[in-house]
Amino acid sequence: MNAARQHITLEGAFPMHRGGHLQGPTIAYETWGILNEARDNAVLVFTGLSPSAHAASSPKDLSPGWWEQIVGVGRPIDTQRYFVICVNSIGSCFGSSGPASVNPATGESYRLSFPVLMLQDVARGAWEVIRSLKIEKLHTTVGPSMGGMSALAFEILFPGISKGLIIISSASRALPFAIALRSLQREMIRRDPNWLEGNYKMDSLPLTGMRLARKIGMITYRSAEEWQKRFGREKVSAEKEVMDSNSPDFEIEAYLEHHAKKFTGQFDPNCYLYLSRASDLFDVAEHGGSVEAGLAKIQAEHVLVIGVETDMLFPLHQQRELANQLKMSGRELEFLELPSIQGHDSFLLDVDRFSSPIEGFFK
Repeated sequence: MNAARQHITLEGAFPMHRGGHLQGPTIAYETWGILNEARDNAVLVFTGLSPSAHAASSPKDLSPGWWEQIVGVGRPIDTQRYFVICVNSIGSCFGSSGPASVNPATGESYRLSFPVLMLQDVARGAWEVIRSLKIEKLHTTVGPSMGGMSALAFEILFPGISKGLIIISSASRALPFAIALRSLQREMIRRDPNWLEGNYKMDSLPLTGMRLARKIGMITYRSAEEWQKRFGREKVSAEKEVMDSNSPDFEIEAYLEHHAKKFTGQFDPNCYLYLSRASDLFDVAEHGGSVEAGLAKIQAEHVLVIGVETDMLFPLHQQRELANQLKMSGRELEFLELPSIQGHDSFLLDVDRFSSPIEGFFK
């Protein structure tokens, strides 16, 4: 069964990890492939901060997905063999309940009345989807970036639910450098005069703050080596007006501006604030008193951890530490250090380098 966006609406109160609850929240997801008779070929994919559940195209939605070259027929996660489920995070703005959703108690958007979001809430939302599909055991759970943290939370909260686990460019908790960057991004949005303490109007969004936050994000998602090889000091092709001191001089400036404008038209500012903060708040050590104790709760038998040499948000040493700590439990574990120059976003861009190890894990 290949299906475009689907939803489940939960009955009653959904307790949030840090307190409070959501009343009858909606969780959006997409599926590809067919669940086999034994119901043991399901693969769960968690997303990073900004993607929707649309990881790949399907007959009902032909638009390319964010992981189009990894999920699909004949792809590394082969939908001819596996039933793939990608869940949109609670707190996002692509179908799941979040700050932009309507609070049934008031009839108005939650905005900042939305409870504190944790990645444990994202994990529990995915579990509700799995339960609604009557799946008791997953073949593999997969998570890149923030999705890797959500996957770790999922495996800790529901130990033994997955035989396999793939963590890509993620970590057991964020480092101060990544927290500082995301904190600055959030401040840029909150300082925009149009933010209005989260009560912005839809026809007057805090676009300047969102644009600046996205530009910082784009810079940190890649590497200085890539920028040098790709752009160098190349000037913009259009002739700049002499009196216009604000238009970009360099191609790298124009590139960042293009992606910033594209992002601001797609993502809700309050949702961005909540998901960004959830990434900072996540800490495996919360589940047992230490990172080692938290990871020891994970029961997946086969684990693949992939890191990239040029990732500045989740440096390679974090992937190495995660792999070493997961290996202590005696499980089958493979750790790969990839030399991609495309930084944190390599799993989205340097597909050829990632395809082989992911395909090898499933074979």
